[in-house]
Amino acid sequence: MAAADLIPVNIVTGFLGSGKTTLLRRLLASPELANTAVLVNELGEVGLDHLLLRHVDETTVVLPSGCVCCALRDDLSAAVRDLYGKREQGTIPKFDRLAIETTGLADPAPIIFTLMADPVLRHHFRVGHVVTTVDAVNGATHLTQHPESVKQVAVADRVVLTKTDLTGREHAEALRAACRRINPAAPIFEAAVDPIGPEQLFIGDPADPSGTRQDAWRWLGVAPGTPPPETAAGQVSPHDRDVYAFSVTVDRALDWTAFGIWLTMLLNAHGDDILRVKGILHVVGVPTPVVVHGVQHLVHPPVHLDGWPTADRGTRLVFIVRKLPRQVIERSLAAFNRLATVGERVA
Repeated sequence: MAAADLIPVNIVTGFLGSGKTTLLRRLLASPELANTAVLVNELGEVGLDHLLLRHVDETTVVLPSGCVCCALRDDLSAAVRDLYGKREQGTIPKFDRLAIETTGLADPAPIIFTLMADPVLRHHFRVGHVVTTVDAVNGATHLTQHPESVKQVAVADRVVLTKTDLTGREHAEALRAACRRINPAAPIFEAAVDPIGPEQLFIGDPADPSGTRQDAWRWLGVAPGTPPPETAAGQVSPHDRDVYAFSVTVDRALDWTAFGIWLTMLLNAHGDDILRVKGILHVVGVPTPVVVHGVQHLVHPPVHLDGWPTADRGTRLVFIVRKLPRQVIERSLAAFNRLATVGERVA
């Protein structure tokens, strides 16, 4: 089954009290999400009991919007399988999107791993955007004192600053800058002032047929004509806890098999410290760009775009790492390129 035909799974994460449930309620009110299933760790956290249309069982309810809301109390894989089974049996509406709200201390990476590694789930679902909420009142403290908060920002595709109306503008901009240093690839929104909805937060990932080439370029985090994201080690804030981002470029077309072996070996050796890697690749024999996306040891299936967003045909990779010197990756990539060049000459 093509990736675009799979049910997208959006993950809403963020530290304790950062406004995940409030954001989720706001999104569920949108007509675009009428056919959405929601998994939360405790049903009561959603605060929608007084709006329930009907109970399906002790853990599942159907909201007036048509959304299905379920409690996630045990194993994630079992919960998603059960939800899909109810969908196929017709006991709940036939949802076409799944949103998972994590606990405040959760690491999103194991959730992504579960969805990608379970052979049944990956046959029906694909990972969409990870949305992270950051509380403007306490977010700076959380980023300083809690590595979970830093990890949630680092793996995000979208960051939403909440409660900025309760702080001064200078404080909000400082928090925005801290999040940008950790993850320059993710667009940052303010819940109090930006008109954010599903189209900004959930829709438009590279496997989404409604996405465009420009969406994919923004997904990489680099707008056409702008310099690549860089965060020199000396510029990293104490809030970032040794997490920083940088980009590398390759001017020559890549051999897909050799590159896949290199990336697999790199993540196998350093996956714990490579929080995220994204890239648009120029592959030998492929006229259009190939998008790759990895979180720690996991690599999403590659996505082929229908065209290049600009005249630039170079490969660009963006890494978000923890304590890992960028020179380790640059040396490894340079060695791979030398070997690939020698291989071409021998062939």
